[in-house]
Amino acid sequence: MKRNAGGKLLLCAVLALTTLGGGVARADDIGCISTAFRLIGKNDKVCVSAFDDPKVPGVACHIAQAKTGGLGGTIGLAEDPSRFSIACRQIGPITVDIDKLGENEEVYSDRTSIFFKKTHVYRTVDKKRNTLVYVAISDKLIDGSPQNSISTVPVMPWAAR
Repeated sequence: MKRNAGGKLLLCAVLALTTLGGGVARADDIGCISTAFRLIGKNDKVCVSAFDDPKVPGVACHIAQAKTGGLGGTIGLAEDPSRFSIACRQIGPITVDIDKLGENEEVYSDRTSIFFKKTHVYRTVDKKRNTLVYVAISDKLIDGSPQNSISTVPVMPWAAR
């Protein structure tokens, strides 16, 4: 009995760690586009989500990610491929002091496998060019280096309408 209780506690801890976002943005699902027909289960698709930088109001990012369909994808057991694209833009005034932002802060994370694989988006600051840099990476290594995509947001004055 004690062994089973310990296993349940471990499972709860793993689930909590994989589902809690600890200061990262939650995304809004925008829509999906089918890319390959599957006879059984959902089609393969590319899905677009949007999120706002949690520490920099005035910046929004859109991320497109490949999603695996078929029977495994339908029941949530398939591993999504590490293919994604990101675009971030200034959508309003940026009032935070970018010099006070941390280096390589995670601003978004999305699970892409039932086990441990995630897509992460980190923000860093190019102070010399007054630009925010967003890098999307997968934590699954492919041929020795992680897949990645980059987007930059030059901080510009924002005129009131």
